[in-house]
Amino acid sequence: MDLPLEGLVVIEVGQALAGPLAGAVLADMGADVIKVEKPDGGDDARGWGPPYGPDGVTSMYFHGQNRSKRSITLDLKKPEDVEALHRLCETADILIQNLRPGVVDEIGIGPDAMLARHPRLIYCSIWAFGFEGPMRMKPGFDPLLQAYGGMLSVTGQADGPPTFCGASINDKATGLFITIGALAALRWRDRTGQGCLVDSSLFEAAAFWVEGPINNYLATGDLPKRHGTGAAVIVPYQTFETSDRPLCLAAGNDRLWARAAKVLGHPDWATDERFATGGARVRNRAELVSLISAVFATKSRDHWLAALDAVGVPSGPVNDIAEVAGSEQMGAIDLVGALPEGGPRVVGLPLSFNRRRPHPRRAAPRLGQHNQEILGRD
Repeated sequence: MDLPLEGLVVIEVGQALAGPLAGAVLADMGADVIKVEKPDGGDDARGWGPPYGPDGVTSMYFHGQNRSKRSITLDLKKPEDVEALHRLCETADILIQNLRPGVVDEIGIGPDAMLARHPRLIYCSIWAFGFEGPMRMKPGFDPLLQAYGGMLSVTGQADGPPTFCGASINDKATGLFITIGALAALRWRDRTGQGCLVDSSLFEAAAFWVEGPINNYLATGDLPKRHGTGAAVIVPYQTFETSDRPLCLAAGNDRLWARAAKVLGHPDWATDERFATGGARVRNRAELVSLISAVFATKSRDHWLAALDAVGVPSGPVNDIAEVAGSEQMGAIDLVGALPEGGPRVVGLPLSFNRRRPHPRRAAPRLGQHNQEILGRD
């Protein structure tokens, strides 16, 4: 398959998730991504298991975020290896780094030094808290930013504690924002002939996820509440228990709510002044959710899903991971596949080009696998 980023050269100096995710997305779209790892152990994520891939030592976590890349080892505390990185950057388009804040400047590969020598380079820095402000030099991981960034405070049951989101959403969002920024900066370079410094951080991504609650607080001064699986400003928009298994109902406007009310056997709810409009349903959330819950409990999930589907009301089962992975829809969209070279099965790129999905071109590399090929040394 002809890929849109073929010919683009990316240097990835990072580890864990945010930086490697950005590299993986660019690699899946055709870029030649050269992953720079420390000689002693490489990316820490190599050992983040179990489970491990077919070799028994490389974590599935690493396989998922480092497919289609080439790996070299450089000790960036050594001037000769810093010089080797510079030589790579002479022909590279993008450099992505998410090292601990301050490290790149200490070892001489910060943006000022790199852009002075390579003025056409797109230099991407991923921070924990941002490139300015009193916390700019603090390190951070996703759980810390879910806590500091407010997400835990709006996630969970109303009468329960703040709840962690199981996915590393801040790491992944930051990696995606850096990717967007890098591709936009390439357009900048096309126009001006100059490179660009692109910055993003886990804190900025965390604030992006809760921009709605922040905006609402700034407008009203009211702290948002936790609503379990529900939404702050749409009702009903949450999971409900049926007589056997839970489902999710997302009646996102008054028209859908009227259809749902009819399916539930209470078309009068759509005209009841307590529930007729979105604002009224939010104000009377507890009463309405109690009424809906009582009806859903009388019949099976499959019964209700079929009835809601028949009238076009968005609804679906609450799947566990095994059900998602084995679903007919997952198979139909060809999102999961085995990595080449005997690699494990992983989730691929959630993009298609001309209705074709790019598939990884190689398995995640062994540590330093491409030293000879790229550096001319073992």
